[in-house]
Amino acid sequence: MSSLSASETVAAGRGPAASPPSGPGESWAVQVRDVHITYRVPRDPRANTLRYRLTRPSARRDLVREVKALRGVSIEVAHGSVLGVVGANGAGKSTLMRAVAGILPPSSGEIEVHGRISTLLALGVGFNGNLSGRENVVLGGLAAGLSRRQIAERYQQIADWADLGDFIDMPMKTYSSGMYGRLAFAVSTHMEPDVLLIDEALSAGDAKFKRKSYDKIQELVSQARTIFLVSHAVATIRELCDDCVWLHQGRVMMRGDPEEVTAAYIRFQEVGEDAVVLEDV
Repeated sequence: MSSLSASETVAAGRGPAASPPSGPGESWAVQVRDVHITYRVPRDPRANTLRYRLTRPSARRDLVREVKALRGVSIEVAHGSVLGVVGANGAGKSTLMRAVAGILPPSSGEIEVHGRISTLLALGVGFNGNLSGRENVVLGGLAAGLSRRQIAERYQQIADWADLGDFIDMPMKTYSSGMYGRLAFAVSTHMEPDVLLIDEALSAGDAKFKRKSYDKIQELVSQARTIFLVSHAVATIRELCDDCVWLHQGRVMMRGDPEEVTAAYIRFQEVGEDAVVLEDV
């Protein structure tokens, strides 16, 4: 089990969290307890320069402003669940994924993850474009904590799933976005993760890639793996997820059945359920 906490760690159950589970903590794959994340960004691009600080000493207090990306988010996700995360741009979806992944520590609150995490937060993140696909498979496996022997045992499965042919031995900077996506998805899902985080990674592929991805996700779910899926494609959320959370301005607006949550989200957006909303364009 891995745990992330800030100096102002709060007690479990405080805030808008659901009731704690009746069993041991390990019945939950991920617990997010009253997590706040605040960014400090310059108000003026010149604010980081020495000249600006020297010529405007009275403005030092106003050099930065705080952006509250997450505001008291509390969710608990059971093993074997597929949690869809929806919300407008800037709602805090990617921030939440990075916090669960351990990339971004909370300003306050606590996150506990039970098991190995694999992340697919953006196409090609963690890949070296100057290295071949084969070499990046090794890098991805080592980053996931696997030994070279374990990576070698999984390599052929990854290569077969990605279906890149001779491109597997070519530099990844020559890959299309779809090829990047196939290899990234293959690496992240074949490392036997307990928790898989997917942030808008399915939208770049073609129909065949999406179908294979859906089938692989269902396979992971059958093995009691836990999946977080961030997507603007409402149809994808409804098809793959058994739970859904809607974020707005860093807060949880609603959680529950994917059909109900996405319908409420669409009504809130006042756009209606047309084809453009239901699938990525």
